[in-house]
Amino acid sequence: MSTSPPAVLLLSGGLDSTTMLALAVQQGFDVHAMTFRYGQRHSSEIDAARRVARHYGVSDHIVVDIDLRTFGGSALTSDIPVPKDRTDDAISHGIPVTYVPARNTIFLSFCLAWAEVLNASDIFIGVNALDYSGYPDCRPEYVTAFQGMANLATRGGVDGTMPIRIQTPLLQLTKREIVQLGISLCVDYALTLSCYDPTVAGIACGHCDACRLRLRGFSEAGVNDPADYGT
Repeated sequence: MSTSPPAVLLLSGGLDSTTMLALAVQQGFDVHAMTFRYGQRHSSEIDAARRVARHYGVSDHIVVDIDLRTFGGSALTSDIPVPKDRTDDAISHGIPVTYVPARNTIFLSFCLAWAEVLNASDIFIGVNALDYSGYPDCRPEYVTAFQGMANLATRGGVDGTMPIRIQTPLLQLTKREIVQLGISLCVDYALTLSCYDPTVAGIACGHCDACRLRLRGFSEAGVNDPADYGT
């Protein structure tokens, strides 16, 4: 049995969550990774998450099936087109159609349940409040509020034996800084996929907001992005 502290980590297989996983492992956590098949446009990110989980040898990696297509309301869970080639200014203002209503709240609630079972105080989520697409559930205020709720809603939070900490090590980092952190941790970014609209073969489009933010981060870090963009 591992003597390292257990932690639940949301793993999408993208740039941010993979960097966060490498950091959690480096910090000595016994990582239990959770990925969601939530009705998103493609399964490629799940394949990427599995690659990353295998690479890091996490204690558990579970893929949870829920269907947010029932509600739709997002370009990722309906037939709304994914925006392409938006300017940096457009990306940094407003809430885009790729926002999935309440997604992080739903995901974190599942993580919270698993954390209780594992007697884990720490839940890692790779939200970012600087270089991001304007999602309301990526803000510091949201993370603080969810942590407060978690400690009202759990046995360990109420009796003080297992308070919940929502770990957001990337929250105040730019994409450039995230890439630099990952490089320092020897992250193999060829394993990852960040695209909102990849091909069936898992090739990134290079034009959606997620691709553009990722490519800019690598460019500003002075590092080539090893992801497959079909070029």
